[in-house]
Amino acid sequence: MAEVINIIKYLCAAAAGAVTALSTVYFYSSVYSSKSPPLRTPLRILITGAAGQIGYALAPLIARGLMCGGKTPVILHMHDSEAAQQNLHAVAMELMDAASILLLGVDIFQDLEAACRDVDVAVLLSGVKLGGSREQVMARTVELYRSIGSALEQHANRDAKVVIAPSPAHTTVAILQREAPSIDPKNITALSRLAHNRTLAQVAEHLAIAVSEVKNVVVWGNATSLQVPDAQHGTVMRVAMDKVLDTEFMEELAVSVQQRSNAILQARNLTPALSAAAAICDHMRDWLLGTPEGEWTSMGVVSDGSYDVPEGLIFSFPVTCQDGEWQIVQGLDLDERLQLELQRCVEELQEEHALAEQHF
Repeated sequence: MAEVINIIKYLCAAAAGAVTALSTVYFYSSVYSSKSPPLRTPLRILITGAAGQIGYALAPLIARGLMCGGKTPVILHMHDSEAAQQNLHAVAMELMDAASILLLGVDIFQDLEAACRDVDVAVLLSGVKLGGSREQVMARTVELYRSIGSALEQHANRDAKVVIAPSPAHTTVAILQREAPSIDPKNITALSRLAHNRTLAQVAEHLAIAVSEVKNVVVWGNATSLQVPDAQHGTVMRVAMDKVLDTEFMEELAVSVQQRSNAILQARNLTPALSAAAAICDHMRDWLLGTPEGEWTSMGVVSDGSYDVPEGLIFSFPVTCQDGEWQIVQGLDLDERLQLELQRCVEELQEEHALAEQHF
């Protein structure tokens, strides 16, 4: 009966014009027993570039509650180009076959404005071809994300939370903030959780302990080769990390994390997807549901001037999250080496932003 009711609702929405010809809706409901936990209001989650490897790895994680929690149902808005529509339909069929009780629907879009309508969370995976000069790549990036920003500005919920994954993610956040001024700038973020997770994992591997015993590493700066993985403020089994890790490993750790994507590319001839999808879920879950007491994570967010990073610059900081908001962790001591590395990141980001400005 519930499925029949939902079909009737869909047909009524289609008759009213709520469903456009530019989208396909796979809408179904799961049957809950009297013992099922009470569920919250569904969240509409947009994934752009959804037909790619990361989108394919990410969608089932969201459907299983790894992003929004085990009591929040979701409706996926999966967007990609016309050429990718067949792949998206196949993904939607697989998601239905997985029979997650939290997945209430999968909407497939090739129209960007329709895809952005009423979304609560936006995961932006769309990227541009990397051929040509740096200036040409930036010009294509600005063009793409101006269109995405405009669509979010017109159609997304005002309190929507946004995370951008593809490089140059930090500069892309600035583009999106400019094109979607009605969305709080604090709600548009860049992904640095993948490097954060890699730092946790490599420390755990080095010490032969569970990754859950490693806390409070930091990834500072930009998502480039100048990115600064920092373990000196963390703890291992509640012991300060500088008490158990030597300086040589600390230095090797930063290089290893910075080069990890290239190592995976060489090993499988494909860029990381599974780990990136897991990092996106971690980023958004902590943002929505909060970081554990006494712990922080790393996010690319708008600077408030902390650690001498110019106000307004998009920069990866240690943050805590509570009630759907993030706060930059204050009071960490940065040695001279770290300060110099952060300054290099600031200069790189300022150069990127200046390059992007040329294409507005």
